[in-house]
Amino acid sequence: MPEMPEHHDEGSAIASTGASGATDLAMSEAETLEKAPGGPEGTGPDKKARSLWSDAWHDLRRNPIFIISGLIILFLVVIAIWPQLIASGNPLDCDLSKAQEGSQPGHPFGFNGQGCDVYTRTVYGARASIQVGVLATLGVTLLGSVLGGLAGFYGGAWDGFLSRITDIFFAIPVVLGGLVLLSVVSNNSVWPVIGFMVLLGWPQISRIARGSVITAKQNDYVQAARALGASNSRMLLRHITPNAVAPVIVVATIALGTYISLEATLSFLGVGLKPPTVSWGIDISSASQYIRNAPHMLLWPAGALAVTVLAFIMLGDAVRDALDPKLR
Repeated sequence: MPEMPEHHDEGSAIASTGASGATDLAMSEAETLEKAPGGPEGTGPDKKARSLWSDAWHDLRRNPIFIISGLIILFLVVIAIWPQLIASGNPLDCDLSKAQEGSQPGHPFGFNGQGCDVYTRTVYGARASIQVGVLATLGVTLLGSVLGGLAGFYGGAWDGFLSRITDIFFAIPVVLGGLVLLSVVSNNSVWPVIGFMVLLGWPQISRIARGSVITAKQNDYVQAARALGASNSRMLLRHITPNAVAPVIVVATIALGTYISLEATLSFLGVGLKPPTVSWGIDISSASQYIRNAPHMLLWPAGALAVTVLAFIMLGDAVRDALDPKLR
């Protein structure tokens, strides 16, 4: 009888070569998948899975709201640091003979009730508002994140104590608290206003940081680090903080615009920044009594304040959309 040709299927090949043959075949198939063109992103040898931050930056660069608000904020920061770039005059130089006059050559925004150039004061007013907003946000974020993060990580009596303190501060109306606390301060600098905002603003960030830390410390990688004997400080700094800071950044970015408007509100009421400090809130307050006869005195500083607050709120919304996986 003629000999039948031998047929070896994949299963018999693996069986005949044993465990080493199966391992070689699996490795060969893995190499083929890695070298195959057109595979899914992140599967090839030259592709790396993007982190949350790189993913967020990838989305932000393509978001027109982020680009527009970022350019506005960059412009505001530049003129806050170097106002003389676009305003050559002195905001404190006034001429009473020109009080309440409208636009003139070299003075496009007209003059206020004291005869000061409204354009120059509007440009220089960005410095105090940006300074108060940025420094207050940094102080609130730092204090609230530390207190809330420690409460969320350790829990127990410290968490309960901080929660009760937070409830007390939440019960204090911000504007009313400013009227009471700042009315006794005679210092004309920005530091009393910044200190007041930090004092009453940290509970919101603290609540956000506490919730983020509680969520992050329940993840598997934190439990694995704990099982391997990692110290509390290492878990907080290396594993929990990088994965819990995104909500804090979003809230802080939006709050920055809120603090700028709060400074203008307190200055308008006479308890915030005080002359000779140049501030949008001070100019709006002094121009409010001339709204019928000289509306330009109010419209320009109020418009600059509105654009600034809107830019920071838009930036915060764009950052929130990029960092929140639920909104993708």
